[in-house]
Amino acid sequence: MLPPVSRLDKFQQKYHFISGYTSKVAGTEVGITDPVATFSACYGEAFLPLHPFTYAKMLAEKCEKHGSNVWLVNTGWTGGGYGVGSRMRLSYTRKIIDAIHEGKLNDVEYQKFGVFNLNVPKSVPGVPDNILMPEEAWADKDLFKIQLRKLAEQFQQNFTKYSDETPEEVILKGGPTLQE
Repeated sequence: MLPPVSRLDKFQQKYHFISGYTSKVAGTEVGITDPVATFSACYGEAFLPLHPFTYAKMLAEKCEKHGSNVWLVNTGWTGGGYGVGSRMRLSYTRKIIDAIHEGKLNDVEYQKFGVFNLNVPKSVPGVPDNILMPEEAWADKDLFKIQLRKLAEQFQQNFTKYSDETPEEVILKGGPTLQE
């Protein structure tokens, strides 16, 4: 559902790090036959003695101090849901990571990815442009919108656990937005 690569702003860095979104997939998880969205704060929730926002602030301070860009890389499905689409090709993920490391995405043109308001490059060397915006790779655009909304709702529901100590601006500016 999410783009294969997005450059995160300072609010999105904190929001997505706190969210720790991933997916349980068949072949890596016992009893899983279809991918299941799951969240683990800071990608290691079981090991966090402090509120996740503490760690998100630390990450943001380091990124700001060193002028680092933060990227959200999705290696999940493209072109449709499980059984229709396919796993993101490893060769594309490698090209994306290489482009990030080589600074090739620093000065390219970006486009906004809907509900999540993510900054997605319009092109990445060696990666087909039509997979960069996930909806373009789905044949069933209506189903894509339904699934995207469902994922955004899962993000919002998950984040209620952390909203007590997370500034509202991080939640409002970093997370998905649903309009009726």
